[in-house]
Amino acid sequence: MKYILVIDQSTSGTKALLLDEQGDLAGRADLPHKQKRNSQGWVSHDPMEIYQNTLAVAARLIQETNLQPKDIQAIAISNQRETALVWDRATGKPVADAVVWQCGRAQPICQRLENHAQAVRQKTGLGLSPYFPAAKWAWLLENTPGLEGLSLCCGTIDSWLVYKLTGQFKTDYSNASRTQLFHIHSLAWDQDLCRLFGIRPDMLPEVCMSDSRFGETDMEGLLPGPVPVHGVLGDSHGALFGQGCLAPGMGKATYGTGSSVMVNLGSRPVSPGQGIVTSLAWGMGGQVNYVLEGNINYTGSVIQWLVEDVKLLGSSKEAGALAAMANQADSTYLVPAFTGLGAPYWNPQAKALLWGMGRGTGRAEIVKAGEESIGFQIADVVRAMSQEGLALSQLRADGGPTRDPYLMQFQADILGLPVAVPHQEELSGIGAGYCAGIALGLYPKDISARMRRREYLPQKDQAWREQRLAGWRQAVEMLLK
Repeated sequence: MKYILVIDQSTSGTKALLLDEQGDLAGRADLPHKQKRNSQGWVSHDPMEIYQNTLAVAARLIQETNLQPKDIQAIAISNQRETALVWDRATGKPVADAVVWQCGRAQPICQRLENHAQAVRQKTGLGLSPYFPAAKWAWLLENTPGLEGLSLCCGTIDSWLVYKLTGQFKTDYSNASRTQLFHIHSLAWDQDLCRLFGIRPDMLPEVCMSDSRFGETDMEGLLPGPVPVHGVLGDSHGALFGQGCLAPGMGKATYGTGSSVMVNLGSRPVSPGQGIVTSLAWGMGGQVNYVLEGNINYTGSVIQWLVEDVKLLGSSKEAGALAAMANQADSTYLVPAFTGLGAPYWNPQAKALLWGMGRGTGRAEIVKAGEESIGFQIADVVRAMSQEGLALSQLRADGGPTRDPYLMQFQADILGLPVAVPHQEELSGIGAGYCAGIALGLYPKDISARMRRREYLPQKDQAWREQRLAGWRQAVEMLLK
């Protein structure tokens, strides 16, 4: 039996997935890593912990599945995208903790570059924001002591793992397009943008096709010999590929710590309005595909907040059932701008708001507001995309929160669209694994067409939808005043 080993490195932890010759999930192991937060709201990860966890989950997966390591044909990687780190090329050691995509500490850098925002957007498809790695790298280079004389690598989590596993400093088109330094039309690092952010091009990785051979690794002796690292994709791009959204106009939402709503544009990019961005979906078979995307900071992490911080829930699994028990006429709205608002508002200064409570509002109603805040935010991005002429006929959904029937039904109701949830959950990693397997000739190019899904159909009318959306928009407007 031949297998693909996938490393799915997310915001909260690292998973190892095993895909068999049919592309089915044959095993999984995972480990969390520490979320470092300070009083200023900065969010960091330890890159060495992430790398050690990568090796550990692979070893655990092999042990738990009784896999013969010699049967692993390739390693694929999907990763949290905009998390940025800098390391010393000579020692392979990070010079500081990684700055997580949620972290807004680089906002002052973006403020001083505000006059260049239009040029940044024209070249990269991205609005100038501390969300993206360019400002994060600039912040690390400006605020980390002892960097003089070092040969530095500025990378995202994919390039960090590829470097540690293979010794090669490479990234793929999907991740490069999210850095705010990559020209998505000329398909190269932009020299002017590099100068603008104070980052030398030689600090940046080689950009490769997502299905290319990134190097070889034996995972520090875990495998009997070197195997290729073949498929590398940012997590949301991996989910788009795994969901089978291969034709222009097909879209999906990935529900994780935050969320990405992404629609395939094919080979021709568009220049959207301010609320959403254009990126590269992937590079495969010598060609690139573009996507339209909206990113949301807090979706699944809203439920985590209800569990860990305000302790209204014992576990995230309780959320949907409790929300269903709430008074459905309650008008409480939660706008979870804990570290600013993402798409389509892009306001890093915004603060969270709980609004519209009545005397009858209790624990269940607040949990309901938290659940529904996820659906409202997704609906905002889908509406922004429809204004660009991309009206979806169906939204494909993936990620842990899709196990919540209350949330998925609410999502279908508030969108007025069918929401299709695959029976497989690990779509980000599966998509990267499909990419590697296709490159090896192990899988057919249309393997994602085999995916089975449960479809949630809208059950509410337009009047209900408009009333609920009006209340949500009023809450958001109060926050943005």
